Amino acid sequence: MANRVYCTYFDHNYLSRGLALYRSLQRHAPGSRLWVLCLSDACHRTLIALALPDIVAVRLADFETADPEVAATRAGRSAIEYYFTCTPAWMLFVLAREPDAEWVTYLDGDLFFYQSPEIIFEELKDASVAIIPHRYTSRLRRLRKFGTYNVGWVGARNDADGMAAIEWWRGSCIEWCFDYVDGERFADQGYLDSFPRQFSRVKVIENPGANLAPWNIGNYRVEVRGDRVVIDANWPLVFFHFQGLRKGLRYFIFNSHRIYRAPFSRLVRNHIYKPYIDELLAIETAVGPVLSLKDAKPHRRSAFTGVGQYLKDRLRKAVTLLFQLLDILTNRAFLVFRGVAY
Repeated sequence: MANRVYCTYFDHNYLSRGLALYRSLQRHAPGSRLWVLCLSDACHRTLIALALPDIVAVRLADFETADPEVAATRAGRSAIEYYFTCTPAWMLFVLAREPDAEWVTYLDGDLFFYQSPEIIFEELKDASVAIIPHRYTSRLRRLRKFGTYNVGWVGARNDADGMAAIEWWRGSCIEWCFDYVDGERFADQGYLDSFPRQFSRVKVIENPGANLAPWNIGNYRVEVRGDRVVIDANWPLVFFHFQGLRKGLRYFIFNSHRIYRAPFSRLVRNHIYKPYIDELLAIETAVGPVLSLKDAKPHRRSAFTGVGQYLKDRLRKAVTLLFQLLDILTNRAFLVFRGVAY
């Protein structure tokens, strides 16, 4: 098998998710190296202490020393905007240190593999860049303003065409990378729409089993055949994007399907979500209390902005609580008791 190298980033709040990604990748593509940009010192210390094979953990400070142009943007951006800014530069950092790699692929930390990604690379034989669409359902047309493609999987072949695209992306993110829509721009994601127009050998991944997610699962018929989840009878589920998974009400884990008006069948619950949640809980038990499913706190702004904003926040919390109770009553949520999900 050709040398496939992957990279991602997360902090200690997302460590269990990142390790679940790592475990699933090792299970289905043994020996694949996963480079992790550690967004907190606690994350880096834990990964170094675990000394897991085929993980390369890099401190954020060391990455910033290697790329001072990216580091210089930090003061003018929120935490999440700065992390978005780092995405293409992080890919280039890894490419420069993996001279024998054929492909370097960025993966979001909340992905989980159910099959070897080799089926995706079969689509990329003549490509130098790989991007993947959101595939929003018709109900979610309003979200198209955030871009056609999802940053969950972005691949670059280690050649001139692949490098050119990622270098342009890096420069664009240094110039502008904010968490709002500005014309065709949005964070690091909107720039991907320019790839097919500006660069050669860009492949849009066609397999709907790659990056199945709450925002697109409503487009497909999902079945189980033997021990595999299958999409529209022909496509095996390769990886799922668990964006929005969170703990709440102390004992429950909730998903984002209601937010995206997506179906959540017993099959999806038992054959897609439960294996992932079981993996997360096993990691938390094995690695210790530093791991958490809680969303990373640095992404939030805490400044008081007035009575109006306070009332909006209270209303939002009340609506969230109502939906959480509905999810519990309709069996959309997982009850966690003594480290086991029900």
